[in-house]
This record gives sequence, structure tokens and C-alpha cells, in this order.
Amino acid sequence: MADFRLVNPEGWEYDLQSVYSAYIGYFQLHNIPWYDRTWGQFFETFEQFLGFSWPVITVTDSWTGRAHIVTRLTTVGAFIKMIKTRFGETLPTPDNMLKVTHFETSQRHLRNVADWATYKKLYTTLPAVALAAFKTRIRAGEPKAIRELWAKHDKTFLAIDFEWSERNPATFLEWGYAAVRCGHLEAVGAWPPMPESNYRCGHYVIGDYVDKIVNKHCPTYPWQWGDSQVIPRTKLPQIIQSVISSLVSPDTETTANSLVLVGHGVTSDIQRLEETKIKIPHNVLIIDTASFERALFNAGERGTMHDPKTGKLRAQGSTLSLGGLLHSLGIDPPCALHNAGNDAFLCLLALQKMMEPGTVTPIPDPDARRKLKSAGLAMGASMPVVFSGHLTVDDRGRQMSGYFKSLGGSGSPRERGMVDSVTDEVRRVSMYGSASPPGTGGSWKDDKDRDRDREKEGWVRSAKGLRSVTK
Repeated sequence: MADFRLVNPEGWEYDLQSVYSAYIGYFQLHNIPWYDRTWGQFFETFEQFLGFSWPVITVTDSWTGRAHIVTRLTTVGAFIKMIKTRFGETLPTPDNMLKVTHFETSQRHLRNVADWATYKKLYTTLPAVALAAFKTRIRAGEPKAIRELWAKHDKTFLAIDFEWSERNPATFLEWGYAAVRCGHLEAVGAWPPMPESNYRCGHYVIGDYVDKIVNKHCPTYPWQWGDSQVIPRTKLPQIIQSVISSLVSPDTETTANSLVLVGHGVTSDIQRLEETKIKIPHNVLIIDTASFERALFNAGERGTMHDPKTGKLRAQGSTLSLGGLLHSLGIDPPCALHNAGNDAFLCLLALQKMMEPGTVTPIPDPDARRKLKSAGLAMGASMPVVFSGHLTVDDRGRQMSGYFKSLGGSGSPRERGMVDSVTDEVRRVSMYGSASPPGTGGSWKDDKDRDRDREKEGWVRSAKGLRSVTK
């Protein structure tokens, strides 16, 4: 076991024990008294069969996901040649050996198995081999693997999202999550999950940067699913770790964790977790909804799709933004994107919708909106939105231009002023909806004296609304 070299997995496709089993079956079928033959010693037990010294590698089947100890057809030929040379009889190549289509493409460790102890020791590594391949399949968005994972109803799916400064990605502005504990719901007979009542979700705003850092291209919006919590920057890692620790199971080399991380363009979010020193067990599975949807489309399972803006056919291998994915699933987003909490909730909803097409799109609770306002976090009446964008995404898997158009006003939600549908007054919108100019109540008036007073107090009026210039 200690001496091995690396080989490419091509050509290594026959399960070793199935070779022995195929010969025993062949002898039985053709009434061959192998036990009376001089070469019969090799077939008394599988251990005796291993005495030939078989070169093997471990791989997983690309369809079943099971791990196997496999050898080459040329090695079977060498075994047949040895029997003929030593005993003068010719054995056929059995036609019912288990052929494995390997999933792995990288080089594998080559080992020689000549006894039962060596085979047994190698056999104990198969669960770890299967888990490593399963993690890769899930991360790549393989539809069969993800469907099997969801169908077990025993995992906890945790969708996460960070929002950070466009000028400095190391500066986190928000973090949001949404989780559904499928095992718990299955145990109480509440399946499929109801997003509005079965999702545990949260949204945290870094108070150090409220109204100090405003993203130009992807500004953030209020959380629509509860009360946002404003926290110090130094507390964010502690909070994230506590959320993950409350849902995760122990790390093992042979079994997948009960926690499954979910994200859209999740690579960047995983990098942010690593930067903040968040501990994630190695056996945690990771689903990228962008990769999953792309795999479904490439396999022809999503039908013909057109760009809603240009009308052009979607190209093979292209990736949808989160807004594009929601639109393609027939989900009219009940809240604006580019809020970490909203994005995490909608990402988990999109995954469930692809798994459970009958899932009903939830509507944010208006009471939660009033709670936000009373807590000083509301930014005005919520605006109905419609999809009017395109499928272009950036390297983080997010749309590069406005995906939504505010009804009753011009432009997109990226504009900082929003028109109230009742009063036609423009409500002032800050980055997190956490502050309004003193004495305004969140609206503009045409009183020049009041404008001058605001400027003295550190508030200026611009095309983006009233904004604070206090450092």
C-alpha cells in the first residue's frame, strides 16, 4: 500500500471482485469442474484469486456514484496468459464483468493487491473516495446528484450572501442567510417546505459603514423578510460562525455533512468565509444554483430560452444571474435584489423551485415592514417591481445592469429616490434605509429655506435623493 505511482484512469474500468464473480458464474453456467483442474486453486476463494497480484486504482461510477476497486482488461488478459503458460489451459474472458465508467479525470494512485489484507485496507477507503466524488459532482451542479441529495429530505440547506464595497471587496457591508431544515420538516410531516414559515433567515448590516459607503453599480436595499440587525464589523465572524455551528454536523471523511451550503455564484461567498476565518467542515456539500441551472439547461431540461430584453436565443453554457434565474422560473421577485438577506432567501427559493416546481412564491409580511420602520431601518413604501433586464452577469454571478424597473417612476431601483404611489412625493432612500434628513419625514419639499437648513445640517440634495455628507 505504501508503494504506488500515479496513473490516468482511462482504461481502468472493471471492478476487481466482479472479475472473480464472473468466472465463478461462467463455470457454473457451463458445468466446468474448476475444482478438479490444476489451476482451480486460484478460484477457491477471492483471497486466492488475489494471489495473482492485481494492479488496481479506486474510482467512482459516474452514474451511480459508488466507489470501486478497478483493474484493466489487459490485466485480465495477463491472468489468462499466466494460466495457459503454467497449466496449459485457456480460459475465456468472461462477458459479465462489472464495467465502471469512471467519474474522475485526474490521475489516481496505482496499487498492487496480492492478498486479502491489502484488499481489505484499500476497501475501507472507498467511502471517502465516494464522498470526494460526490462533493465534486454537487459543486459542479450535476442534476442527478443534487436531485438525489434533495430527495433524501435529511439535509439542512443554508443559502448565504455577502454584499461588499465595490471599491474594496474586503469591506463587508451586509451578510444574509436563509436555511431550511429538511430533516426536521420530514420528521413532523411538513413536506414540501413552505418558504414563508419554514425558512429560518437573518440579515445583518455592518453599522461601521452605514451611509458611509454607497455602492454605485449595485446599491443595496432593505430586507423584506424581517428585522435587519445592525452590528459592529468585528462581530460579523462570530455571528456567521454561530449560525453555521447551529446547523452543522461533525466532520468525517466518509459521510457527507448534514449541512449543505447554497449560493448563486457561490465561489465569491466561500472566499469571503475563508477571509473571515470561518470554520467549515470538509465534508460540507456546496451547491451553486447558477451551475445547477446551467447544467439543467445544457442537458435540455429547461427548454428553449430567450433573452427577455433582446429576444435572442440563450447560448449553451451561458449563466443566468439570480434575477434571470428567478424570471426563468416564473418567480416575480417580491423584493429587490442586492440585499444580502433578500438574495439569500430568493436563492434558496430558486433551488426549491427547481426541485419542487409547485412551490408557491411567498409575499413579504407587511407587518415586518412596519417593524423595520419603527426600528428606524425602513426606507419608505415598498415598490412593485417587474423584470425588464437581461442575462448578462459579472464574475460574481450578479447582473451588471438594472434588472428591475420601478413602477410609477422612471429608471430602476438603483436610483436613490423613489416615488410614493399615493403622495407622488420622492422618498429619500439611504443605503440601508437607516437615516433620513432631520425634520423631513423622508420626503422632499420645494421649500428653499428648508433645503438650505438641511445643507447646514450636513444633508445635500442630488439626483440620487437627499444624502448625508457628514463624515
